[in-house]
Amino acid sequence: MEDGSGGRFEVRLSGSGGQGLMLAGRLLAEAATVHEGRNAVQTESYGPEARGGKSKTDVVISDEEIDYPKATRVDVLLAMTQAALDEYGPSLREGGTLLVDSYLVERIESPDAVRIPFTKLAIDGCGRALFANVIALGAVAEVTGVVAWDSIRSAVLARVPKGTEAANEKALSLGRDAVIELRRGGSRG
Repeated sequence: MEDGSGGRFEVRLSGSGGQGLMLAGRLLAEAATVHEGRNAVQTESYGPEARGGKSKTDVVISDEEIDYPKATRVDVLLAMTQAALDEYGPSLREGGTLLVDSYLVERIESPDAVRIPFTKLAIDGCGRALFANVIALGAVAEVTGVVAWDSIRSAVLARVPKGTEAANEKALSLGRDAVIELRRGGSRG
């Protein structure tokens, strides 16, 4: 994990309302706090349209006290829609990591962006687009190493509805595996 400001690590998950990014942010924060004993804070922002409007959640993780709860120099930006990338792309610090849902985001100007079709993976691998947030969370965890795999897995399994544990664990692994495949030189698109 490389952070932008001395032990403080900032993650912004952005997309449209209804994509489950607020839950993904809570899960990331819980992985850090509950399962690793670190400090984390999660803030949410979304438009008046609870479903369909732009939304973002910021998660700040640190081994030290967090004196300001909002992200100011985003280390990792996840953009699940074009509108989210257009709006929040400038918040990514120089040298930060950009992950995009290449199924929904068409204009990606950064040649270094991690392009993974989260929504397509959810539809093809889990049967429903609603798992895209958990797939993206698995990718964020693998790309950054900001929390241990067992911590994010435990946080997800503790929070998902009864009867969906296997599907959510599969979704989390799909995100991790997509990053591993990209590192090996594969293409996800």
